[in-house]
Amino acid sequence: METTMQTIFIQGAISTTMVAQSIQRYATDMAIGAHSCFIGQVRADLVEGKEVVAIEYTAYQAMADEQLQILAADIYKRYTLNGIIVKHSLGMVAAGEICLLVLAVAGHRRAAMDACGELVDRIKNELPIWGKEYFAGDGYQWKINQ
Repeated sequence: METTMQTIFIQGAISTTMVAQSIQRYATDMAIGAHSCFIGQVRADLVEGKEVVAIEYTAYQAMADEQLQILAADIYKRYTLNGIIVKHSLGMVAAGEICLLVLAVAGHRRAAMDACGELVDRIKNELPIWGKEYFAGDGYQWKINQ
């Protein structure tokens, strides 16, 4: 079972190179028939007339990593996956940059897609990760996941 992760966190935005390397990691496993990938990007939302220009992510890292290990092991087993990769940004990430990568790989598409969707939902709802939205000009507010 390949769900062991040192930490899901990286400082700053997730590069497209990291996304490509994550997919490439499983290229030689001929038992894999599907990769389902979620790429979360910071939006330039308008909040009460103010444009979001960046989000600063903070987390209770040790707890988040521990909770993800338990969550990933459960999802890996229930969906019969071949692998899971999760990366989440810490620190400042500008609008348009990638802040979350979730990759689920399996023998078949339905398992990969369902596992990826559940992972994203549970990461956003259960892990102690917070985002502070910064607005153009001045000001900020704590983001509420939806």
